[in-house]
Amino acid sequence: MSATTNEFRVMTSGAFTAAYKALTPQLEKLTGKTVVTVTTSIGTGDTSIPNRLKRGEVADIVIVAEGVLRQFIADGLVLAEDATTIARSMMGFAVPAGTPDPAVRTADDLRRALLAAKAIGYSASESGRYFTTELVQRLGIADEVLPKSRLIGGGERVGTVIARGELDFGFQQISELLPVQGIAHITPLPPELQKVSSFMAGIGANSPDREAASKVIAFLRSAEAAKAIADSGLEPAINR
Repeated sequence: MSATTNEFRVMTSGAFTAAYKALTPQLEKLTGKTVVTVTTSIGTGDTSIPNRLKRGEVADIVIVAEGVLRQFIADGLVLAEDATTIARSMMGFAVPAGTPDPAVRTADDLRRALLAAKAIGYSASESGRYFTTELVQRLGIADEVLPKSRLIGGGERVGTVIARGELDFGFQQISELLPVQGIAHITPLPPELQKVSSFMAGIGANSPDREAASKVIAFLRSAEAAKAIADSGLEPAINR
């Protein structure tokens, strides 16, 4: 898909979406262009970031978890130049609104809550991989929990499915859970189980305006952008 000269095209994973949307007016002022959100899905469907990039769709900047971005660079889909960490994110969970607080503060608390849950959801991104391949194994409950756990893909947020009443427990990045209406008790994982993920921004290999993309990445690491990033539930990575 081609881009027009007055568009600045962004592909961002869900974890950074709330911060990005809050900062969009400043990005438009900085670039002098209309900011276009190409996709906010890092999953595996046709509209996901990996598949859009592989099809050659234009992205001026790409914002995803560090491991994913480094793979995009290795695959020639994103430039190594200017690729940098812009935020860090913690993983958390939520339950439907109106549900009592599960009072999870320790690993033992989380083990009990997961064993008691009837339907658990996890994302197709970094947090989902951690949940299915490490978290439940560390808790010693993989055999009991994974059969009643569901992958939420297709660009849909775990919190949205919780709010519909299809799940009674769900995991995702805190910044992806916070904007969702109809869920409650959004809580970080206990410290001994927490996984902090770094999110990076890079310039798309086929960006028609690499100069503007470089300016945007620098802005996302600036003190001016930090408040919106922090308000979204992320820890900003500020240039010193």
